[in-house]
Amino acid sequence: MKIPRTPLKFLWYISSRYKTLGVVSLLLVLTAEIANILIFYVSAQLVERFTQAGSTVEQTHTVVYWGGLFLALYAAHLIFYRLSGYTLIYWIIKFHQDGYNILYGYLTKHSHTYFSDRFAGALSNKVSNAMDSSAGLMFQIVWTFFSEFIGLVVTLVLFFSVDVRIGLILLFITLAVFVFNILAVRRRRPYVVRYAESASKSRGEGVDVISNISAVRLFSQHENELQRLAGFFTERSKRDVKQSFFGENIMVVNTLFAILMTAMILGTLYLLMREEAISVGVFVLVLGLLGRVGHLFITTGQALNRFIREYGNIEEGLKEILLPHTVTDSNEAKTLSVSTGKIDFKKVLFSHESVEVFNNFTLAIPAGQRLGLVGPSGAGKSTFVSLLLRQYDIESGSIDIDGQNIATVTQDSLRAAIAVVPQEPALFHRTIRENIAYGKPDATLDEIIDVAKKAYAHDFIAALPLGYDTLVGERGVKLSGGQKQRIAIARAMLKNAPILVLDEATSALDSESEVEIQKALHILMSGKAVIAIAHRLSTLREMDRIIVLDNGAIAEDGTHDTLLTYGGTYARLWAHQAGGFLED
Repeated sequence: MKIPRTPLKFLWYISSRYKTLGVVSLLLVLTAEIANILIFYVSAQLVERFTQAGSTVEQTHTVVYWGGLFLALYAAHLIFYRLSGYTLIYWIIKFHQDGYNILYGYLTKHSHTYFSDRFAGALSNKVSNAMDSSAGLMFQIVWTFFSEFIGLVVTLVLFFSVDVRIGLILLFITLAVFVFNILAVRRRRPYVVRYAESASKSRGEGVDVISNISAVRLFSQHENELQRLAGFFTERSKRDVKQSFFGENIMVVNTLFAILMTAMILGTLYLLMREEAISVGVFVLVLGLLGRVGHLFITTGQALNRFIREYGNIEEGLKEILLPHTVTDSNEAKTLSVSTGKIDFKKVLFSHESVEVFNNFTLAIPAGQRLGLVGPSGAGKSTFVSLLLRQYDIESGSIDIDGQNIATVTQDSLRAAIAVVPQEPALFHRTIRENIAYGKPDATLDEIIDVAKKAYAHDFIAALPLGYDTLVGERGVKLSGGQKQRIAIARAMLKNAPILVLDEATSALDSESEVEIQKALHILMSGKAVIAIAHRLSTLREMDRIIVLDNGAIAEDGTHDTLLTYGGTYARLWAHQAGGFLED
């Protein structure tokens, strides 16, 4: 079932999975609230019968009987409300957990572009806002709106039983309050949504500063960043004031309704007393319930303020999270089966942000061939790899692996067949062992140590106080660039996929370490299709074939020695080498 994008439908979508708990919670609240209203009736009867009693014995019997009912109803009210607490809390916790799984499951299936354009911290905040506000909204619906609705209905019945005029006054004032608050809340909603957007933005900016605190310090930008954040917080405060004051205005009007209703009913009671059409007990009943209803009208504004704020948080979060996925598996998608790793780009057309990158691009990479990609920045090297991994969908043409169009297979099976060693390794704030085993979670420690040795990483890992159980910090901040890259190489080795992509895989290594890594990569590349983006000559010379890309087209194609004889772009890059690197 498609995940609803509107708050109330979304709340029903996640909560209806445990509807039995919900029904039990509502029944318990219903019973508790009826008992609560009946307490006023019993109190009135107690006063009425006590004043009418002709003797001390009758008064004693009255107090014992009606006092006992009062105690029973009061106990029932408290007990059933507390029981509803257990069932409601358990219900909310269950769907709260499912909601997080659902939203993160949907969020992680968005495209590479989606995440490139957004703050990670802001996205996580939107998920939390949507789910935490969903829980808050459900508490309000059950314990505030449903509870007060039941109390209001029972009160109306009792008021009509006393006098039709009193019942009609309550009914019409209630309808007026309801209509006014619905209209007011609808007008307030945009203010709340804009505030929620501003809150997410400010939190995202804050996370961005903290994530890049090293750059902030290196460039002495502490004060500038604080001023920049202050701007976001100021805007957030302005929007908060607007939506909060709007809520206060609603409460003022509700208060006036409560005063009007109280005055009208008290006036009616005065007329009934002059007509001697009302007893002391009924007078006590109406006064007691009148105070409760008046308080209800005043607190309705507060409840709706909280409601619309929670509603706005959910709406703002779902609007951003539940955008349609741009790269999806078709219903008929199959699992990719790789036997040789032959790769074919056939007349590929692709544009990124309205800029054409490839036009009628065709390239065949035979099984087991090691291909090097060279070219200036913006030539299309990274895009080539991104398209192979299907991080973007092409506009026309096809990309085939062993004769299977990657657009017709599942994304998970495609990426499972490709091991990538990126220029900037993505490490989790987990142990070194977990990071190396990420592509093969069931790997044994012996397997992990074996690949770590091949990646020239075992020695520095073993020297750490906790060894393979050492936490690497957020994005691997506790490790050097070379150490992170060796961890990434070990991870790719352990995955042992039939297709290997090296994106500047040795750029952060010193020369001595690179010699060892090249030996390991030589073993790793055996029998695999390899695509290597590199400026470092030692990596390129391992390749069977080198492609020079320029403006999304193949400018040169051949071996290292052949391309040098052409005297073209590759030869020029070679001639301008500096310190073992190729310059753009």
